[in-house]
Amino acid sequence: MKGRRPAARVRLKQRCVWDRIDQLNMSQNELARTLDITSGYLSQLMTGTRCPSAEMRKHLQEVLGISNFDDLFVLELVE
Repeated sequence: MKGRRPAARVRLKQRCVWDRIDQLNMSQNELARTLDITSGYLSQLMTGTRCPSAEMRKHLQEVLGISNFDDLFVLELVE
């Protein structure tokens, strides 16, 4: 289709999250509680099974203290 833009998917950079929660001396379960989500949902975000919503991305950045989007997320184009 002419003029159609490819869809984009945002994924969490797992290594960055692990490094940051280690610096914060926090477990994955503690991070999930702080974000007010289940540990299962956080696990899905971490493994790339699910993509975080815009609201969740903002909340993750706030909780982890990471202001630069590209440090925490990767944008993938989907055909």
